[in-house]
Amino acid sequence: MKNAYLIGHITIKDQEKWTEYRNKVPATLEPWGAKLILRGKLCSVLSGNHEHIDTVVISFPNLEALNNWYFSPEYQSLIPIRQEAARMDLLSYEE
Repeated sequence: MKNAYLIGHITIKDQEKWTEYRNKVPATLEPWGAKLILRGKLCSVLSGNHEHIDTVVISFPNLEALNNWYFSPEYQSLIPIRQEAARMDLLSYEE
C-alpha cells in the first residue's frame, strides 16, 4: 500500500483553544499508525499566494487509515474546538 499524508495549512484565531486542540490530537492519531512529520511556521512564499502561517504534515500507513482517522468519532469530536481555534485547510495526499 502507498503511504498517505495529511497536510494542514493553519491560521490560528485563538491560541488557548489551539493549544487545547493540539494537545488532544495525538491520542486520536496513535490507533491509525500516524506519525507527525512536521509542525512549522511559514518563512516565505517563494511563488504564488499562501495565506496561512502554520503547517502540519502527518504521515499515515495508507489513505484508508488517514480517512478512518479523520472520520473517527475521536477526531470528529475535536472539530468544534479546531473551528474555534483556527482557520485550517486540510488536504490528503498519497504517494
